[in-house]
Amino acid sequence: MSNNAAELYKLINADPKKKQDLFRQALQNPKGAMKSICELGNEMNLPVTSEEVKEYLATIDDLETKQWLMKARGGL
Repeated sequence: MSNNAAELYKLINADPKKKQDLFRQALQNPKGAMKSICELGNEMNLPVTSEEVKEYLATIDDLETKQWLMKARGGL
């Protein structure tokens, strides 16, 4: 797993608007949210694959992230 996924997660988590936008997208279109995360990584020079994002999210142990994953599980 690349370290880019962890860095990208930190940046998304620090931006409440971006985080909320991705959460809403994940509820309606989980695969689209994953695509958006990967595109954001490319824009921020932190390229990630959907597999790297999935692997990283599996290591997160906080309630908010777990709730997001439960709701977006279909595309992740």
